[in-house]
Amino acid sequence: MSRYVDVLLPLPLPTTYTYAVPEEFLGRVVVGVRVVVPLGKSKKYTALVMAVHDVKPDGYEVRPFVELLDDAPILFPTQLKLWDWIARYYLCTRGEIYKAAVPQGLKGEFKPRMEQRIRVAASFRHKRGIELAQASLSRAPRQKKLLNTYLQYVGGDAETVAREVSKHTLIELAGVSATICKELVDKGIFEEYEVEVGRLKENVEDVASLNALNPIQQKAFEQINEQFSRKNVVLLHGVTSAGKTEIYIHLINEALGRGEQVLYLLPEIALTKQIIERLRRVFGNRIGLYHSKFSDAERVEIWKKQLSDAPYDIILGVRSSLFLPFTRLGLIIVDEEHENSYKQQEPAPRYNAKNAAIVLASLFGAKTLLGTATPAVESYYNATTGKYGLVSLTQRYRSIQMPLIEVVDIKELGRKKQMEGQFSDPLVEAMSAALKDKKQIILFQNRRGYAPLLECRTCGWVPRCKHCDVSLTLHKTAGKLTCHYCGYTIPAPKICPNCEESNFINLGYGTEKIEEELSNMFPEARIARMDLDTTRTRTAYEKIIDDFQRGRTDVLIGTQMVSKGLDFDNVSVVGILNADILLNYPDFRANERSFQLMAQVAGRAGRKNGRGTVYLQTKTPEAAVVSHIVQNDYLQFYDSQLGERMLFHYPPFYRLVYVYLRHRDIGLLDEMAACYGMRMREIFGDRVLGPDLPPVARVQQLYIRKIVLKVEASFSQYKINEALVALKDEFAANKRYAAVNLFYDVDPL
Repeated sequence: MSRYVDVLLPLPLPTTYTYAVPEEFLGRVVVGVRVVVPLGKSKKYTALVMAVHDVKPDGYEVRPFVELLDDAPILFPTQLKLWDWIARYYLCTRGEIYKAAVPQGLKGEFKPRMEQRIRVAASFRHKRGIELAQASLSRAPRQKKLLNTYLQYVGGDAETVAREVSKHTLIELAGVSATICKELVDKGIFEEYEVEVGRLKENVEDVASLNALNPIQQKAFEQINEQFSRKNVVLLHGVTSAGKTEIYIHLINEALGRGEQVLYLLPEIALTKQIIERLRRVFGNRIGLYHSKFSDAERVEIWKKQLSDAPYDIILGVRSSLFLPFTRLGLIIVDEEHENSYKQQEPAPRYNAKNAAIVLASLFGAKTLLGTATPAVESYYNATTGKYGLVSLTQRYRSIQMPLIEVVDIKELGRKKQMEGQFSDPLVEAMSAALKDKKQIILFQNRRGYAPLLECRTCGWVPRCKHCDVSLTLHKTAGKLTCHYCGYTIPAPKICPNCEESNFINLGYGTEKIEEELSNMFPEARIARMDLDTTRTRTAYEKIIDDFQRGRTDVLIGTQMVSKGLDFDNVSVVGILNADILLNYPDFRANERSFQLMAQVAGRAGRKNGRGTVYLQTKTPEAAVVSHIVQNDYLQFYDSQLGERMLFHYPPFYRLVYVYLRHRDIGLLDEMAACYGMRMREIFGDRVLGPDLPPVARVQQLYIRKIVLKVEASFSQYKINEALVALKDEFAANKRYAAVNLFYDVDPL
């Protein structure tokens, strides 16, 4: 009987494709293995087997797949169930999920890391043999040196001379060339061979016992477990520096004691260095790290280890670690749960890792703990209405006071000419005192680069991206103007191309300009900058954090990266240089994000050695959210937001779906957007807004239109999605609109 497989390709295709099973692979193909399949005339893809059956499709000749790559599945059934949920809820294809979830090395040929090894040949592995070998090299001093270096390395007696040594390590220790090693191999004294070695470093030998929780932490720990007996999801709302991580460690230890695996999610790669050090001190080699700064080969090895009989018990990682294989998951911790970094924006799947984590946990019957000092409005609403459990930590570790927040009216100071660039006099005085006392400083400016805008003073010309409707940002050190949307870059002009004058002015401040001005003000201070430009490699951000943590840096300037849960002992001053950048953003979450970011940045001050001070510079000190931050009053802030959300039909009372349409032809785009909006109104009525122009209406030469759908939270999201899928299919069948790129963003952030 002929056998067939339905396979999933790493492409944005709506369905699986059917291939015949070649005779030599009959009985060996199961769901979850990879096969190489032909597609079209010449292309081949690594596909995933989703079903095995004996039903031949009608209407076309079924081609056989080319190669079977696995003897066992690389995916577990629970993973595929999560993929199904993400595809249905976030309106994407499983092929898009496959492409995002599985490391590239598992979608093609993966070459394991190989290492050249050296050992003494069998005929010389005894005392007399070693003596003869040494004697034969009396006229070859460098060969003899290499042999003696080997003997010293392995111990030199008859029992240890058979030990293998890395060829690279041996040559380096002896200080000779690879040619000398080859000569010993040619003489039959050494033998050289290749072995597969892993890229994963597992070298933690000594682990420490758990720190005892203080009474407040212990009470919260017990309350979480009590809530877990009744709820599958619990929100831990703890002020900054309350010791939430220590509570996490005790919960992880309990889960491991039950034989369960734990997934610990973080919003930013920058956080992993500090957290992994704390976890490894307790759990040693039982924990694995997984994020995008790892090479693809490293990610493949972690994936394969999770498939093995000895997987990591704990995975620490960012949102992509959700997709790793787990067999006995018992607990998921989502730290800094409010962070919008958990939401994937581009490309699809546009999923929220926090929500997907809750679903993944439910598939295992596991528990989810959401932790933060500044909960998302929706999360706190779910906790106060009984959907989630709620545990509060209102006191900092060791009872250290919350930082004093000084609001500085920079509009008034600017009028009085009491501002030096972006620095108010009170902030400058505080920084000067901190540096004199050997304390550290964090400055927050949520714009990278040198200046957001370069303008010709003579004619008003502003350089703009040729692909996007945005101005180019000046990066002075690199001497370039860059688009932060598409990456388009040109050299910074010396002469205006419009009027041929050389009369430029830099408008606005980025982190690079803040760094330059601060260096001029405090030339002796050791200053570092942490933003996307300075943290492009794995080692770069680790070094920045390590240097600051060890006191080798006095001032750390950064974008929102510096707000995300970093723990430094010696920070006494935090400066929020321009709160209005956050407050004036055109989005209904602007106040929420402002509160979260500024409260989190403020929380970096005075964590261990006395009370810190935060200088919040703003032109709108009267803004309600500013007073909420000063008073550290999350509940008052939450109440004000909840009233606005109910009044204007926003989450948690309404669900949002954004519809984006993109095309190079603006006329065709506007025509389809108008038709699409009209059809949506026929289905959903006045719950539809638009089409409108988004804040940036052209990116990478594609014009963009946006439609907003607001639907009561009581409605089934799946029924809404069914209607949206049918509508998309309806327009896709129209040849006139087939080339317009249309996608949905469900629960946008």
